[in-house]
Amino acid sequence: MVVVILFMHGSCTKEAEAGKISAITDRTKLPRLRATDITTVISDSGVTRYRISASKWDVYDRASQPYWEFTEGIHFEKFDENLKVDANIHSKYARFNEYEKLWELKGNVRMTNIQGELFETEHLFWNQGQERIYSDTIVKITQKTSIIYALGFESNQQMTKYLFKSTKGVFPVEE
Repeated sequence: MVVVILFMHGSCTKEAEAGKISAITDRTKLPRLRATDITTVISDSGVTRYRISASKWDVYDRASQPYWEFTEGIHFEKFDENLKVDANIHSKYARFNEYEKLWELKGNVRMTNIQGELFETEHLFWNQGQERIYSDTIVKITQKTSIIYALGFESNQQMTKYLFKSTKGVFPVEE
C-alpha cells in the first residue's frame, strides 16, 4: 500500500514539474528586464531628449514585436535643445513598440505643451518616427482663454500645431 502511494505521488510531482517547465519555455512572454521606481534619461546623438519616470518598467525585447510596458503609469518629459521641458505627459499606462517607435498611452492621459495648454484624454498615440501625436477619443484642451472639447485630434510632437475633429467649446469673441 505504501509503494502505491509513493508511486502516485511521484507521478503527480513529475506532471506538475513538466507544467512548470513548459510555462517558462516561452521567453517572449516574459520581460527580459524589469525595473522599479526608475528615472532615466534618453539621449539622441549625445543630446538629452527625454526623461522618463515610472514605478514599474518591463522590457520585452524577445517578443516578435519588441516593446516596453509601463503597467503602473509613466511620467514623461521631452526637452528642447536648451534642456528646457517643451512637453510633459502623464498616464496610468503606457506601451512603447520599439520597431514602430510608437507610444500608446491610456488612462487619465494629461499633456502640457510649451504654451501651457493642457490636453486631457483617455487614449493617445505618439508616433516618434512620424513626429505625430493623435487620438480618436474625447479630448479636453484647456487654453488660456478657452476650453475646447473634441472627438479626436492630431498634432506635431511639440503639441504646437494641431487639428481638432468634431469640436465643441466656448470661445471668446470680440465685438
